[in-house]
Amino acid sequence: MKSLLFARIVCRLRMVLPNSLKFLVPEKIWIKALYRKIMNSELRLKNPITFNEKLNWMKLYDHNPLYVTMVDKWKAKEYVSKLLGTDSYIIPTIAVYESVNDIKWDELPEQFVVKCNHNSGVVLICRNKNDFDIENAKIELTKCLEQDYSQRFGEWAYKKVPRRIIVEKYMYDESQPVLVDYKFYCFNGKPEFLYVSAGMEDYDTAKLVFLTKDWKRAPFHRPDHKEFETLPPKPGKYEEMLLIAEKLSAGFPFLRVDLYEINNQVYFSELTLMPCAGYMKFIPAKYDEEVGKLLHLQEKIR
Repeated sequence: MKSLLFARIVCRLRMVLPNSLKFLVPEKIWIKALYRKIMNSELRLKNPITFNEKLNWMKLYDHNPLYVTMVDKWKAKEYVSKLLGTDSYIIPTIAVYESVNDIKWDELPEQFVVKCNHNSGVVLICRNKNDFDIENAKIELTKCLEQDYSQRFGEWAYKKVPRRIIVEKYMYDESQPVLVDYKFYCFNGKPEFLYVSAGMEDYDTAKLVFLTKDWKRAPFHRPDHKEFETLPPKPGKYEEMLLIAEKLSAGFPFLRVDLYEINNQVYFSELTLMPCAGYMKFIPAKYDEEVGKLLHLQEKIR
């Protein structure tokens, strides 16, 4: 896949082919083409070295059936509550629907969050029902339900998730008007570093910073988001978050455990198998390889 032009042609062909003909562009060739197009380098599958290379190796060769439950934003709640032995960390689910037409808008509370369980990125927040655009929400949710998220970047587990619309309780913390995410990068059950983000609802205001476990600025960052000028304060329940991340990631070569702290209580957000679908650029670039050393694949294809 040395030619960038060839990689772009392969990606375009795979995108326009109907599902019944996607076999004409085999998964491995498509994944390699995507990597060449996005990362502008060759994807080494026989001996992956960088963090992103290893994540893409896992797309092709690590198909643990449990991953389907873990990426399902609805079923993952039950999975996590069983592992932790309590549902106190789970944001309450108000309703689950199979189609937009099933949603009983009048019965929903004045504030809520609505999203689909099988994809990532589209989260509709209703802070005031009088101002919430229901018609636009119907359009957005219909698009989401029609989307096969696995066909964006080859994350196979999303294809097997039964598609649903989930409505959750709106969570608000008066001490932080913008909800803060704490995302722990865990390798074989050990949180090694994390990033803290805020304002991700709007790209223009979003900020993100990678931190070491002892809450110092990590020596790398992402080029696609602004960094915090000063480090955000460490959450009061930080040690509890670390223990939760350890428990949820145990037994997996890599897992990102995403948590919140709201009103001095830890809440589960989601489990992420492949940050940025395996195309997260590091600045400086050498840290892609440094982080890759932490990820030990269970098997290598030679």
